[in-house]
Formats: sequence, C-alpha cells, structure tokens
Amino acid sequence: MKHMIQIFMLITLTITSLYSGDFLVPDEAFKPYVKINNHAQIEAGVTLGKDIYIYAEKLNIELKGTSLKIKEITKPVSIEHDGERVYTISPQLIITLDNPEGLRGIQNFTLLLSYQGCSEMGLCYNPYAKEFPLSLDISKLEGQTSTLELSETDTIANTIKSGSIGIVLLTFLGFGLLLAMTPCVFPMIPIISGVIVSQGKGLTTRKAFALSVVYVLAMAVAYTIAGVLAGLFGANLQAALQMPWVIYSFSLVFVVLAMSMFGLYELKLPDALVTKVSSGGNRGGYIGVAVMGFLSALIVGPCVAAPLAGALVYIGQTGDAVLGGMALFSMSIGMGLPLIAVGMSAGKFMPKPGAWMTMVSAIFGVMMLAIAIWMLEKILDPSIIMVMYSILGIGFSLYLGVFETDHHFFKHSIAMIIFVYSIALFIGFLAGHSSMIKPLGFLNQSAVLQDTNKKTVQENSFLVINSIEELDVVLSTNNGKKILLDFSADWCTSCKELEDITFTDADVIEKMSEFVLVHADVTANTDQEKLLSKKYGVFGPPVLIFFDENTEVQKSKTIVGFIAPDEFLLHLNRL
Repeated sequence: MKHMIQIFMLITLTITSLYSGDFLVPDEAFKPYVKINNHAQIEAGVTLGKDIYIYAEKLNIELKGTSLKIKEITKPVSIEHDGERVYTISPQLIITLDNPEGLRGIQNFTLLLSYQGCSEMGLCYNPYAKEFPLSLDISKLEGQTSTLELSETDTIANTIKSGSIGIVLLTFLGFGLLLAMTPCVFPMIPIISGVIVSQGKGLTTRKAFALSVVYVLAMAVAYTIAGVLAGLFGANLQAALQMPWVIYSFSLVFVVLAMSMFGLYELKLPDALVTKVSSGGNRGGYIGVAVMGFLSALIVGPCVAAPLAGALVYIGQTGDAVLGGMALFSMSIGMGLPLIAVGMSAGKFMPKPGAWMTMVSAIFGVMMLAIAIWMLEKILDPSIIMVMYSILGIGFSLYLGVFETDHHFFKHSIAMIIFVYSIALFIGFLAGHSSMIKPLGFLNQSAVLQDTNKKTVQENSFLVINSIEELDVVLSTNNGKKILLDFSADWCTSCKELEDITFTDADVIEKMSEFVLVHADVTANTDQEKLLSKKYGVFGPPVLIFFDENTEVQKSKTIVGFIAPDEFLLHLNRL
C-alpha cells in the first residue's frame, strides 16, 4: 500500500508539473551522474535544472557489492537557504576509495547516489536514489592522492577558507600587485595623473601623495562593495555597469575634465559647498579625487581574473562577506600601490608655472580625451573609434607645431610621428579598414586575404549561444566530443585580447580544431544570459570552461581571465 501511495504521488507530481508549465519534472530538475576519473577517484554529482536547489544533508553516497571503503569525500561548500544547508549550483563530490582487504584485478561494484531537492517556485520533490554500476582497476588505487585537482579559482577560494587572516590579506595584496600590471588597469594611470595635475598651483609632493591615497582608497572601497554584492547575489561584476548610457556618461566626464585641462574653465566645487564640507580649509580637491577613484573602479576597473573570481566564489559559497570583502579590499590596495607611485610622480616632477605647465596640462587633456574614446570602444563601431583617434591625433600634432620649423627637434619629431600615424588612421577609415595596429593593411592584398581567412576560421568555428537551453542542445548533439565554452562580451577588454592574440595563433587554431567551440555571448546581460552564467559560476568574462567526451565539466581545467597563446596551448595539450 505504501508503495502504491508513493507511485501515485509521483505520477500526480509529474502530471501537474507537465501541465502547469512552471515546475520541472524530476528528470529535468535533477540529472545525476557518476564516473571514475584518472586518479581512480569517483566523481559523482547532480546537474540541477533552472531554479532548483538540493539539500546538502540529503546528498549521500553508498558503495554496494564490494569490500572497498570510502576513505574521503570532498564536497563543495553549501550555503544557507531558509534555515537549511543547500547547493544552488550543481554539486560534485569526489570520493577517494580505500582497499583494506588488499583486493586485486578489476573490481565491479555499484554506487548508490541519493538526493532530494526543491524548486525556488515552491515545490519540493520526493527523495530519489539511483544506482550506477562501476568497474575499477584496483592497481590504480596504489599511490593515488586524495587531493582533488582544483581549478585556479577554487584553489584561491580554498586559500581564504583555510588560511589565517594575515596570510589571506598578504596573498591578495600580492595578487593585486600582479593585476596592476595587466592592461585593464593601465587606463587608470593617465586618470590619476591627470586628476592630480589638474589641481594646479601649490601642488606639493606631500599633497600629491595624499590625493593619490584618497583616489586608491575610494577605488578600493568601490571595488570591494561591488565584489561583495556580486559574490552574495551571483551577479555579473562588470555587465551591470557596461550599459551604453553609463559608458556615454562616464566618457563625458573625461571630456569635461579634458576641457578644463585646456584652460576653458576651472573645475572646482562651489565655495559654499567647500565651506560646509571642511571648516579647516579647502578640501574640494580631495572630494573630487575620491569621486573619480570610486567611479574609476566601477567603470574602468580591472577585468575579472582568477584572484577576483576566487574571492567571489568564496563569498558565494560561504556567505562570509566580511573575510571575502577584506580579501577584495587588500587586493584593491595592491592594485593601487603603483597608482600611488604614479600620482606622487605627477606631483613631484611637475614643472614650475609657465609655458611648460601649459604644455603638461594639454598633454594630460589629450590623454583624458583618449580615455574617453577608449571607453566608447565598448559600444561604438571600430571604424568610428578609428576616425575619432585620427582627429584627436591630428589636432594634437597641430598643437605641438608639426608644420613649424623653429621648435625643438625632439618635440617636432614626436609631432610628426603622431601626425603621420593619425593620417594613416584616417586613410584606413576611408578605405573601410578598422585595424588600429595596421591602418594601411588594406594596401597589402595578401594581408587582407590572410586577415579575412583568419576571421572566417574563428566565426565559422564558434557556435554562438545565449541561454542554457541553447547550450544543452549543443551538448546533447556533440556527445563523445570535447567542448570548449567561451564566456565573452563585447565590452570585455580581456575578451578582445583572447580573440585577437590567443585565438588567432596558428598553433592554437590547429589544436582548437579538436574541440567543439561554443561562444557564450553575455554582452546584453539578459535574464537568460544571467542564468547561464550563474549555472557555471561565472561572475564575469572571460571564462573558458571545458567539457569532456561525456559532456561533464572539467572544473579543474577552467580558465579565468586572459591567457597567452603558449600557455593556452600547453593547457589544451593536457586535456
């Protein structure tokens, strides 16, 4: 009778789910899998459907038909949900086996995987259990390691979990110093220099240092807040602030700042407001620098890289926003230390008031305009960006006196180089070319043909998807093949580096032909794209995820951030 009731409930649940259109049937909500990896460990898990979570205490493993024992089970960190510990991202368990009776040869046995979960829509499913027949060569157990091979991101997340606070903060400070050397941080160099130079007369080294510290602290605070929120809510760290109106607005800020550099007006807070915010003196400059630092972190800030992703994974898994936020703050300070040095230099080596001062201000004004154009690269057509750089370069070379012969030789040479390059950009624009590196490349017909072929190879190789459903179709139709999933976006600087540098390398192209290439475009940050990113734990592009021949994610092989061609080729060879 009991079994009849359970069967009736299951049938009722299935029929209700099918016709309601809101709930997934059990086979869609939970897709269990079990396999033996190359380390003679068992990988078992449950792939969760949309808006499905699974109870941590209900996810259990049992061996049947063998004297082998479970030595260790490595589980992901669960999160709290309505007073229960659950997994909202598809959990994977790593089971390390022990052979206490000294078995030899091939051992056949069964693994029982049991689990229970619910839908965020309000439906809880019955407990389920599934048996998986397995076959293991016992000789592979000898000398095996119980240490799970982790991705770089997970390794960093574990560093936060297991390390002392001091070690964690020092480690992330070091990560920040390394990230400061990446192209994503470079745009902040002219920003902080220009902001400090714009302070004008009376700027001492001490004040330049103070302004630089204020800029970096504001940047660190903003970046920490954004990171903690992204970790807690699983949001894409960059996409929310890469909408066109945000880019246009912040680009306009740099144009306004540039015009002040050219002496068209003086940027300062109203005297009445300055009096209110500081009774001890004029602190308006510090407020302006703090605002610029805060905005720079959000809009121009660095791309997602492994250290940042590791901190976000830790926050997302544990809900510990305090330690995760401290790690992010420490990393932000590490990124900002070189900027402080740059800011101090801008104050220390500033020329005395006079003609040179006017020239320095103009140079930084041009740099600000270049930053404004660089930001617009994310949303405007490359040909428009090309002509904008061309006009800026021509105007600056004329300001430097490119056609005047009575200037210093060095200054005149720089002006001529800028002018010639800018004219080349303009000619390239008129010819319909959009390469900033080779603006006259269209003159070499073979180069054009080679470039066209290269683009065709990439466009024809990558299947573009925007949702979980589209990816599932690709996975199901390519079972038995290795798959590379590339999370990318048009506004992502490191994504463009991957496409232009790594993916165009001849050896990399040849090796990538062994994979089914899938491009997850998350530019628009739609709800479907958010769900796709959340399912695979992606906080922002670029992220490269690899699937084996069984369409299972090789989590330890995930790449976050830019990777050079040679290093990427070695990585592909290990798969």
